[in-house]
Amino acid sequence: MQQVDFTTLTAAVRELQADWIPARVETVYQSDRYTLALGLRTLDKKGWIAISWHPQAARIVLTDPPPRIPDTFTLSQQLRSVLGGLAMTGMEMPTPWERLVRLTFASRPGAEALYYLYVEPIGKYSNLTLTDADNLIITTAHQVSNKQSSVRTIETGRPYEVPPSLTDPMPSLEESIDRWIDRVSLIPDKLNQRLVRSYRGLSTILMNELITTTGLDPIQTTDTLSASDWEKLFEYWQKWLRTLTQVEGYKFRPHLTSNGFSVLGWSNSGTPVATVNEAVETYYTCILDREAFTQLKHQLTQKLSTILAKLRLKANTFKTKLLESTGADEYRTNADLLMAHLQDWTPGMKQIILNDFETGEPVKIKLEPEKNAIQNAQFLYKRHQKLKRAKLAVDPLLAEVQAQIDYLEQVEASILQAEEDSNNNVRELLQTLLEIKKELIDTGYFPAADRIAKAELAETKPRSLKTPSGFELLIGRNNRQNDLLTFKTATEYDLWFHAQEIAGSHGLLRITPGEVAQEADLQFTANAVAYYSRARQSQAVPVVYTETKHVYKPKGAKPGMVIYKHEQILWGHPQEIEIDR
Repeated sequence: MQQVDFTTLTAAVRELQADWIPARVETVYQSDRYTLALGLRTLDKKGWIAISWHPQAARIVLTDPPPRIPDTFTLSQQLRSVLGGLAMTGMEMPTPWERLVRLTFASRPGAEALYYLYVEPIGKYSNLTLTDADNLIITTAHQVSNKQSSVRTIETGRPYEVPPSLTDPMPSLEESIDRWIDRVSLIPDKLNQRLVRSYRGLSTILMNELITTTGLDPIQTTDTLSASDWEKLFEYWQKWLRTLTQVEGYKFRPHLTSNGFSVLGWSNSGTPVATVNEAVETYYTCILDREAFTQLKHQLTQKLSTILAKLRLKANTFKTKLLESTGADEYRTNADLLMAHLQDWTPGMKQIILNDFETGEPVKIKLEPEKNAIQNAQFLYKRHQKLKRAKLAVDPLLAEVQAQIDYLEQVEASILQAEEDSNNNVRELLQTLLEIKKELIDTGYFPAADRIAKAELAETKPRSLKTPSGFELLIGRNNRQNDLLTFKTATEYDLWFHAQEIAGSHGLLRITPGEVAQEADLQFTANAVAYYSRARQSQAVPVVYTETKHVYKPKGAKPGMVIYKHEQILWGHPQEIEIDR
């Protein structure tokens, strides 16, 4: 994960200084263990600044409003009680070439400072600390005792000390090219590493961009550069410094790249964005959403796997009992035969062979030698009754367990589809999984303690495709959407599709009144519905379709589970459809 380096932090802070100093602190909100948001208001706008001390995603940037869910974190409660209603009057980086931001708070603009909030976005040592006007620590995200660090302690009540400065020299526009070359080339090594180790405030990613822009290889050694290579490199080194120091004509050009972001934009690759804040927050939001998506997917699949394994074991037990009960009539027939041939029994017999009533074929009947013929027949009658009762009792139990398996396999299919569609909008896919988790909580498969607040759930939309004739095809992403499509969105003109007896999404082909779907439209829909089912890897999948008025939801059925009639069957070919993922 790309981290915020000194150059990026400087650019982001400058943008915030220009737009949000001064501003009134309306509230403080903590969305997770690493991220705090300040709700600000100026004379003409409102906004939120996110401050994160995440080990890999530490940053201070403009962000979207947080979700309206309860904030139970102690740190935010302390900051809210102290800073609420004050004016944020300053935002600066107090130590040169160090990643440290100090926010100043006062009763009003122009008044003396009352509190300072220090933001240290420095990788795994990132932190957030609130002090009073005398720099005594009031609260901090991470306390560091003298047992944890002999260099710098961070504890409430103690004076705040800035992180110790690095000993490397600071880059300067005043430095000559000869002195610069001597410093960088002192030890032959990879070019990018030599630059990073020769000066403070540099990052490998930044130097890689600077070096590649000159046409050089970041990992080539310093002793392979020609005089012209050094001159070209120094030219861009100075261009970077002029941009950083706001020399007229030099400015940041933020871009989102394929694997991160760039605030210089020299490579002209990627997507330009309006501000550095937007580039940084978009990148981290996407990365953190993807991590949350992966974690939630793992949690859901593990839980479903455990539940399904237990249900399948229970179903197999019931099936075994039913298989045993299929011989119930044989016990009764044997008992009837034995009662009809009592005269053929002799004491001590372990078996008797009698002719079947209907076929005349010989039938071997096992006997208990210590019982007489009538007692053996009674035992066979009792065995018949027991197996018959077992079948009557097991049939509904097996049906109930099988219904649960069918439902959970449908949920599992939705999760797998979300995983395979993970190149799409990650926030939307994460919301899809949150909807699935909520569904599992509501249906009792997840503990109620994991309940998801409504504010965490953004409305997601079903997949939308176009058939060859231009009809709209909607395909549900989860069972909630499946139910909405089938019983809320559908009209009497639409057609409903589903893979036959295979877990998958509901498909709704929207038919314009007065028009008829052509064979190509039906085949396209069958292909798409087959694609969004558990049979995606198959060459041909049976897909049923019917008018929406013939689709019903049984009383008490779980989300996404329906019955239908008057269906027709098409063979869907999931490999033949091109899905824009």
